[in-house]
Amino acid sequence: AKPHSYTTDDVIEISAHGSPVVLRHIVELCVASGARLAEPGEFTSRAFLNGRIDLTQAEAVRDLIESQTVYQAKVAAQQLDGSLSRRLQPIKQNLVQLIAQLEAGIDFADDDVSILPDAVILQHIADVQVPLEQLRASFAYGKIVHEGLTLAIVGRPNVGKSSLFNQLVERERAIVTATPGTTRDLVTETVAIGGIPVRLVDTAGIRHSLDEAESIGIRKSKEALADADLVLVVLDASQEEAAEDAKLTAQASIRPTIVVQNKIDLQITAQRSGNRAPDVRTSAVTGKGVAELRAQILQHIRGSIGAEAEHGFLTNVRHRGLIEDSLSALEAANKAVALKIPHEMLLLDLYNALRPLDAITGATTTDDILNLIFSTFCIGK
Repeated sequence: AKPHSYTTDDVIEISAHGSPVVLRHIVELCVASGARLAEPGEFTSRAFLNGRIDLTQAEAVRDLIESQTVYQAKVAAQQLDGSLSRRLQPIKQNLVQLIAQLEAGIDFADDDVSILPDAVILQHIADVQVPLEQLRASFAYGKIVHEGLTLAIVGRPNVGKSSLFNQLVERERAIVTATPGTTRDLVTETVAIGGIPVRLVDTAGIRHSLDEAESIGIRKSKEALADADLVLVVLDASQEEAAEDAKLTAQASIRPTIVVQNKIDLQITAQRSGNRAPDVRTSAVTGKGVAELRAQILQHIRGSIGAEAEHGFLTNVRHRGLIEDSLSALEAANKAVALKIPHEMLLLDLYNALRPLDAITGATTTDDILNLIFSTFCIGK
């Protein structure tokens, strides 16, 4: 019963046997008696409109439903619990206090109200700007948590790329033979590493080839390397490093790269050369070093910003865009102070910085945006 229900409205819950025929008949009887089917997201929309949750929490409901990993669900649950809202609250409060002080200086100019010095105004703006910039930076990690990332496995033919790929997906997904050039097309599989969805791409061995089919595969390998968020460059520990290895490592350096020295189960017959030492050594045959490789991948994914996970971070493109709008307005406010522009005009920039922050939580959001957000929900939520 209200106000303790999900929507804060009175709600009737019907528990019945799970037969689809029975359930469908119950729904038909309800509709015949005057009820109607809910629109997609209507229950969560009502919870938002009735003040039960804010807009970031409403969006977290959708993210929780769409979660593919436990970690994604954990992050969505944190946002549903208000982690992002709590992080935004003191930022908005600082901005509102600055606006209030400037408004008071204008409205009561004839009274004994002190005017804020420029240095104090700039410090107040910085107190808002710095945490917003940190929040904006967290989107790099949040986007990966929400959407996953693509990891390309590249190297010369027969260095064990497909065997390593199979180790990471924990099944025989890619064909493995002793014949170089077996992989001709891209083979993809999505796995969870540390709760992050990682789309693995096994590529054709990169070398000079006159074979037309293999050449097409090599071209696709180079495209996969360029498009990847992270690249594994696989080297053969049982052979002396070839010039192609150094060249490929240099080509891969346009993206974040992990250099893997594979086949350590074989006797190393030659001294390794090159400017970059391998980040991890593995045997795709025995599985040795694969756990360390997964840890290296996760370390690259999370980096230093992974610690933000417990304090609320951006996973939503809409939120990132609004943070950008707010920061642009704050930069305009900084320039206004430097140019000695009257406080009446400075306030316009500060209000322009506040409105996007209100829009994130839904304090001020147009009906069109709300309809767009809730239309992405499934029926019944």
